Amino acid sequence: MYDTFQALLESFPPAEAVKRLEQLGVSRDIVEQIRKRHEVQALRIKELEEPRAIVRDNHVTWYTGPQPKDKCWPAVVDLLSKDSWSAHSINALDDSSSRVLSLLNHPKEKSFSTRGLVVGHVQSGKTTNFTSVMAKSADRGYKLFIVLAGIHNGLRRQTQARLVQQLIEPNPALWSQLTGLDHDFTPQENPASYFGKNNKTHVLCVVKKNATVLRKLAKWLDKASDYLADCPALIIDDEADQATVATKSINPLILSIMDSLPRSAYVGYTASPFANLLIDPSAQNLYPKDFVVNLPKPVGHFGTEVLFGRYALDGDGPEDIDDGSDMIRSVPDTDVPAVRPSTRAEVDGFEPVITDTLRRAVQYFWMVAAARRVRRAGNPHNTMLIHTSVNTTVHNSFRRPLERLRTRTAQSLSDAGSQRELRELWDAETARVLAEDFGETKVTFEQLAPELTGVLDRCRIIMDNSSSEDRLDYENGPVTAIAVGGNTLSRGLTLEGLSVSYFVRAVSAYDTLLQMGRWFGFRNGYADLPRIWMTDELAEWFRHLATVETEMRRDIDVYMTEAESPLTFAVRLRTHPALRVTAAAKMRAAVTAASSYGGKRVQTHFFHTDADWLQANIAAARQLVAASLASTRQVDEQLSIGRYVFRDVPHDVVTGFLSTYQFHERSPENDGKLITEYIKKRVTAGSLRRWNVAVVGTPRRIDGDFQFAPQVTVGRVNRARLALPNPIPDFADIKTLMSRRDAAVDLAGDTAKLTEKEIMAERRKQLPDTGLLVLYPIDSVSEPSPAKKLREPLNAEQHVIGVGMVFPTPINGDSEVEGYISADLSNVSIEEEDYSVFDLEEA
Repeated sequence: MYDTFQALLESFPPAEAVKRLEQLGVSRDIVEQIRKRHEVQALRIKELEEPRAIVRDNHVTWYTGPQPKDKCWPAVVDLLSKDSWSAHSINALDDSSSRVLSLLNHPKEKSFSTRGLVVGHVQSGKTTNFTSVMAKSADRGYKLFIVLAGIHNGLRRQTQARLVQQLIEPNPALWSQLTGLDHDFTPQENPASYFGKNNKTHVLCVVKKNATVLRKLAKWLDKASDYLADCPALIIDDEADQATVATKSINPLILSIMDSLPRSAYVGYTASPFANLLIDPSAQNLYPKDFVVNLPKPVGHFGTEVLFGRYALDGDGPEDIDDGSDMIRSVPDTDVPAVRPSTRAEVDGFEPVITDTLRRAVQYFWMVAAARRVRRAGNPHNTMLIHTSVNTTVHNSFRRPLERLRTRTAQSLSDAGSQRELRELWDAETARVLAEDFGETKVTFEQLAPELTGVLDRCRIIMDNSSSEDRLDYENGPVTAIAVGGNTLSRGLTLEGLSVSYFVRAVSAYDTLLQMGRWFGFRNGYADLPRIWMTDELAEWFRHLATVETEMRRDIDVYMTEAESPLTFAVRLRTHPALRVTAAAKMRAAVTAASSYGGKRVQTHFFHTDADWLQANIAAARQLVAASLASTRQVDEQLSIGRYVFRDVPHDVVTGFLSTYQFHERSPENDGKLITEYIKKRVTAGSLRRWNVAVVGTPRRIDGDFQFAPQVTVGRVNRARLALPNPIPDFADIKTLMSRRDAAVDLAGDTAKLTEKEIMAERRKQLPDTGLLVLYPIDSVSEPSPAKKLREPLNAEQHVIGVGMVFPTPINGDSEVEGYISADLSNVSIEEEDYSVFDLEEA
């Protein structure tokens, strides 16, 4: 009888299918067993550990996974298996796509309008995920599939090709198409031929987010309204943060299309959900009111953190922070005017110069392509990205200089001097990033040199932009290409075999910056070879962005555990002095986030290096220690490990220190005034009246001591700075200061093996209302260990005082303080996204 129930589920939602069984005369006991069996299978989908999801209250999980008679999903699995996907990866895709589909409505419900968001990573397989969701929903009875594929023809065409290959070609009799590879939507004569009862096929429509195209589609669907009452539709919005949010025409048109479909589910996919999570949930809009799904990062994915590293977050210690891979190469600021016009007035007639850094980047790319020919593994394509400006005139100006460089390089391959220069570049790069660290075998210059002539002969110089006829085309055999472009290359489009990027375009928003990272993704067979040339400022922005992204995803996971629904869920987004979270129009509904420090750790990682600034902080620290000694009755001396703890220090001693200690201005999360205000609010509430102040150093030694007071002397700690190819004057970034055990320095008992959560739990038990402030005397030289390749000596003019603070988790409610940090963009050379392109009329 369970097979009968499964058959009924094709036509009815679960509750209705159960009633039909009862009408068929099936006994109550058997019906109850069937219902319980279905619930157990649905519960497996609902309680999957990955992906995490937050779901609107009372949602019924009707989908229990693929069925034996399915046709579309098995075809996708077959294609992925042939494409060398592992069983583990296919199982993970099966789970994540099943979870997303389970959050949609059963296609036979009388009416529904679902709105959800799926958050992935840049170049991490989001297209494959939504293709799988489409395949499974087609197997379950969804009929119309509308895919909103970005704003450019290149991405629309690429998406159409992928869907045709994975959905239509394996089952051509099951599908009809309203769009093709080379044509966007044009109205068809007879809607009944697609949606009438006699047509059992699924209907695929892949369109750009363009006002003209969407207006045509909306009008055509409106004419077909008589046939759409029984047409369950799935709308997939790829790059859902672009054009969808806060646009005058695209946003209303998407809503209009949904209004014409009585049974519709809208699912946005994005790797940069900043704008989507700032929509006003109460407005008639596309806020993901029904669900948000957080896709895990796939195994082997190169993301922001892998390449750039990130800063410490709450709960991180130095051992948790990776400095990133040594794959970023510095473009001096003096090079930028040579590859990008400084003002709009300089665009016309601009002629780029092949600077030394650009020449090295291009030559390295050609050698990578040759090395990959030697390896004969992984993706058959080789692509380099040059992105210096959004302006198409600037893109086109690169053609002749790059072609001349290719010609000169080809002619000089037999020249001993040129060969020596190429060899030195290759040897230097392969020495900095070891192939064996990525499970690869090193390719020597002698091995790749014979392949260079063929690489240069095949290499195309492509201007890929909104006004060019040239396009990257990976469908007709292996490609070796240097692509110069702007927005057409920076959103959604997969650059196959991307190994080298030259990127100096400055932008003003997190989402634009993150989406331009086309170098993120999978690098099977050449994981050791990618390189990115960019300015130091951009590298720091990406490092900050890696921190924002990690913190945002942690927030999403926390809220998915604690929030009741997406309507009670708000992600905090860390700000940056020179970057906006997203475009101003998309932040109209954003509010100033209230900060609370309860249960948090705060630590310094940016410092000035000049003597006066450092000496002032040394004086503040010595004054704090003297005041702590004078006001405490208990001092714990741990001389063998170079530590002191002063217990029960009055809060005004701590706030007095915060009024004189100077946090670096580039650390918005370390705001002495905000922290002081928070402490005062907690004191009023009966907490944080007493503090433990600790000094964490090393055991005393003859040449490495630091004296806080005559009776308080410890050895200095070592914190090397992050290496920057072009060091910023009077600036040091140590990335992280506190170790996990430092947060337990004032706890009783053996805390050495406790996790972060266990330490905070122990603090709640032992010191529920006591804060901890830790001082670190950092050696002014601080040589890095040999293993830390991306570090260099601190070399400050004085010893440095680092500060860490640990706040207790409040028991009965917390206090909040508001701090708004606006972006000062007056001195930043940026190119904004041109949102008018969304509304352009298209013939």
